[in-house]
Amino acid sequence: MPFINVKTNVSLTEDKAELIKTQLGQAITAIPGKSEGWLMVGIEPDYKLWFKGTDEPAAMVEVSIYGNASHNAKTTLTSHITGILTDAAGISSDRIYVKYAETDSWGWNGSNF
Repeated sequence: MPFINVKTNVSLTEDKAELIKTQLGQAITAIPGKSEGWLMVGIEPDYKLWFKGTDEPAAMVEVSIYGNASHNAKTTLTSHITGILTDAAGISSDRIYVKYAETDSWGWNGSNF
């Protein structure tokens, strides 16, 4: 049950947003047991975002997962996410933050896991 939310100050066409969503669906498999089949993705383009005092292209990515993942798996996913946003949105890798949140409670379909 992962959720990836991308906030960026870059404008994205529908095609670019769809490409990012699709590639994130592939990238989530870097975390064992996670797949696009349970992935929810949010993309917030044109977000008011400043980094290092400028509004040059940047992104804040939040990855929430049910359970936990190893440091290596998260490092691999961060690398994938950074590459996706660099290629699809033109954001330099040094202007992308990726934050992870792990939880042992996740609600779905009127109940909790």
